[in-house]
Amino acid sequence: MDADRSEKPAARMREAVRALLSVLEPEQVRELRAGPARLDAPELREWTYLPGSRPGLSTEGLGGEQREAVDALLAAAHSAAGAELARGAIEVERHRRAMVGATGADRYWVRLLGDPDGDGPWGWRMNGHHLAVHVLITAAGMRVTPHFIGAEPARIADGPQAGRRLLGPEEDLARELVTDLDVGRRAAAVFSAAPPDDILTRADPFADPDLLPAGLPYGEMTPGQQRLLERLVRRYLDRAPAAYAQECWAETVARGLDALSFAWAGGRAPGDRHYYCVRAPDSLIEYDNTQDGGNHAHSVWRHVRHDWGADLLRAHYTEQHR
Repeated sequence: MDADRSEKPAARMREAVRALLSVLEPEQVRELRAGPARLDAPELREWTYLPGSRPGLSTEGLGGEQREAVDALLAAAHSAAGAELARGAIEVERHRRAMVGATGADRYWVRLLGDPDGDGPWGWRMNGHHLAVHVLITAAGMRVTPHFIGAEPARIADGPQAGRRLLGPEEDLARELVTDLDVGRRAAAVFSAAPPDDILTRADPFADPDLLPAGLPYGEMTPGQQRLLERLVRRYLDRAPAAYAQECWAETVARGLDALSFAWAGGRAPGDRHYYCVRAPDSLIEYDNTQDGGNHAHSVWRHVRHDWGADLLRAHYTEQHR
């Protein structure tokens, strides 16, 4: 992707960062900027989607104007649908806390890496329970993976959000696909009657599609099944701003859709504990809804070369030392 195509979302995020900096106190700015000087430092690949503290500026003590600025930054890193998912992860987490009687504000951590007003690479990330957003920007483009969204509960049973399924489309498209398979194809796609307890890649710093089961190749599906798999993949890519999502899809098509494969484990009926994944040579998607009796969902989009902006950083530092 060239600089012109990446400029609009990058410009929006740059303005959103400036707006956030303008409403923070000096000590909060220092917390926000916590991090090594080089954006390819190994510690910046350390992440988790579990509860617990992270480095950076905590949202727990932010005032209303400050939290609005964080929300605007989060929205700027996504498409409209992606922003809805990211906000939804926070809203469902509030519901979870209310269910167990936990009080207090949202607990997420924001880090600003590099200088958004300089010529070098820069980025930011927001992490907390069931939300992990990582953004890296250079003049050559932007990257937004690893990208993780979770929901506990996966389906809200009561209260103002009763019936809400934050990751419902991600679940339903995959279930429609596995249900449509005939006996032979299903035997290739379903690798276990018992699903794993979590996504298989967990919080690995490096994405490795070979950790996932081989599954059913795209080329062995019917045209209708292929369209379902394409829709499922696009559902994840479309979390990102449109230009980057289109770049990722165009790259997938150029590599050949026959390189995609789909695998499933667990039951196929709504409410059954289940897991699925999509493998490609350079990327992977995982989803599980296995914990809490099948009412606790995780979803992640990873990219072998793009995670953490590794390819853009490598190109930048190589050019710098040419």
